[in-house]
Amino acid sequence: MTTSLYEPMRIGELTLANRVVMAPLTRNRALPDGDLPHALTARYYAQRASAGLLISEGTQISAEGKGYAWTPGIYSAGQVAGWRLVTDAVHARGGLIFAQLWHVGRVSTHSLQPNGQAPVGPSAIAANSRTFDGTGFSPTAMPRALATDEIARVVEDFRKAADNAKEAGFDGVELHAANGYLIDQFLRDGSNHREDRYGGSIENRARLLGEVLGALTRVWPSQRVGVRFSPFSNANDVSDSDPMTTFAHAVSVASNFRLGYLHLVEGQTGGTRELPPGADLAALRRRFKGAYMANNGYDRTMAQNAIGAGVADLIAFGRPFIANPDLVERLRRNAPLNVGDHTTYFGGSEKGYTDYPTLADASGG
Repeated sequence: MTTSLYEPMRIGELTLANRVVMAPLTRNRALPDGDLPHALTARYYAQRASAGLLISEGTQISAEGKGYAWTPGIYSAGQVAGWRLVTDAVHARGGLIFAQLWHVGRVSTHSLQPNGQAPVGPSAIAANSRTFDGTGFSPTAMPRALATDEIARVVEDFRKAADNAKEAGFDGVELHAANGYLIDQFLRDGSNHREDRYGGSIENRARLLGEVLGALTRVWPSQRVGVRFSPFSNANDVSDSDPMTTFAHAVSVASNFRLGYLHLVEGQTGGTRELPPGADLAALRRRFKGAYMANNGYDRTMAQNAIGAGVADLIAFGRPFIANPDLVERLRRNAPLNVGDHTTYFGGSEKGYTDYPTLADASGG
């Protein structure tokens, strides 16, 4: 029997109302003093709670993990309290929400780091990338390589963040291991030139991934944990000499933890879906025992076809959710979509954040 995009789905003990997922979307609207989610954040997520699952914007696990101005954290009591406003609002609308746990690694700059320090990464190799520092886009800084004995601290920061996510009322967590951030930097041989047990072979480069997933699954049941990879994306200047081999191993590591889902960016992050020679998404999916969440440029027809054919179990939509809080209903009814205002995507107030109309608004209902 053909499965529909709008049918419920179970992941572990959770029942998702449909197979439409709101992808993580950085919106840069945390309160600057303390990187706090707040009442407006809660309204934004609650408006979109008809998705089968919401995944929060990337949420830094520590002050060191921050790479962009006005992004929320999940390491202080105030941040936990702010996220509790969000999760309560989502649950009041019948929704489910996971926290995306994020450490940007080298994708940062001195002004965003504690005491103006250099950002950290697997190796002292700068990303040819830019970050938003609150005044504009500036080049990322030269990182310092994490010492071997510091890595346990980073793993512990992820564990504490997972524990804080539970205290904040989230339904689970997603590890951000994509888009050129810290875990992705360790996985790839273009950014990881280490000579200790975290570098060299793919088994070593994936060691941090395994240690972090181990920490998260000690806090949460494994089915309440997901992981996001972007195997063939070069976002934030990451590269790998053999991405298929690298991510075949990374997906296998994730599968061994019996996670709830594998979330893949199919192609370039926010860009083309074209894949390089030798890339095989289906082969990666076959290595994972749980649900498969597909992401990147899906429209209604593509999503329905992928779910109907069993190519994916869940479809994550990003930018369409910015302008369409009732995206699920619009997809179901094949209704026109609002067009997003790109000038309000990052930073600002309620304009371009919580003021997009729903179908009910447009009809006066």
